[in-house]
Amino acid sequence: MIVRQYGLLLLLLLSTAVMAAEDNFAFEDPSQRAAFLRLTEELRCPMCQNQNIADSDAMIAHDMRRKIYSLLQQGQSEEQIIDYMKARYGDFVHYQPPVNAATLWLWALPVIFAGVAVMVIVRRRRPELPEDMAAKLAKADEMLKREQE
Repeated sequence: MIVRQYGLLLLLLLSTAVMAAEDNFAFEDPSQRAAFLRLTEELRCPMCQNQNIADSDAMIAHDMRRKIYSLLQQGQSEEQIIDYMKARYGDFVHYQPPVNAATLWLWALPVIFAGVAVMVIVRRRRPELPEDMAAKLAKADEMLKREQE
């Protein structure tokens, strides 16, 4: 009986801890809520590598969501919040990296890859002449040259 009561008490305590870990943000303006959702989808969790902060359960993602909420409540624009997060966590935190010397290869690599792919496709489609055909063409060229002389 005592074990059952303590078990129930422990279960109650754990369930309240789980509920406390969830972020609950109240917005008076629907546009602020939309901005919050956009920003949490657009910003990457520094700890989770390729997961946005909306989907991450890492503590840093919780902190970043709270900071975004706080900045939105202060009247900051989305661009100002992104700039704040970039200043604090680096360009990595934003899924759309800026074009600069360090990130130029991110933008140029797909273009280079597409160019190489087109060249390979064009070369494969161009028919190669069989050796006997090439010899016949060379012979025909010689005959044409002799007739022109």
